[in-house]
Amino acid sequence: MRVLLVDDEQEFVTTLAERLSFRGFKIDYAIRAVDALALAEKNSYDLAVLDMKMPGSNGLELKGLLEKIQTDMRFIFLTGHGSEADYIAGSSESSCYLVKPVNIDTLILKMQEAVKPRGAMK
Repeated sequence: MRVLLVDDEQEFVTTLAERLSFRGFKIDYAIRAVDALALAEKNSYDLAVLDMKMPGSNGLELKGLLEKIQTDMRFIFLTGHGSEADYIAGSSESSCYLVKPVNIDTLILKMQEAVKPRGAMK
């Protein structure tokens, strides 16, 4: 699975990228939305894991821009603010929301669920 990680916290995103790479995922990461968009123009991703709050952008805005580049991309949102319930209203079959700090095993499970064929998610 090829994954794009986007979070403005450099240490967090590099550590998460390393941990997921050790588990066999192909990971690219960015700390700015503009860099994430450039990566999406050059590479094909199954999934993007996006921080909800970043300077100059938020995860939902970035999702909309990424969907214009790669229409089949799935999304997981991470937030350090609020709770998962705060975001459920905006969720769709192609996305889910997790609260930081996220358990790596929970994230991997959600990543695997997210890329299942659209009819198989329930």
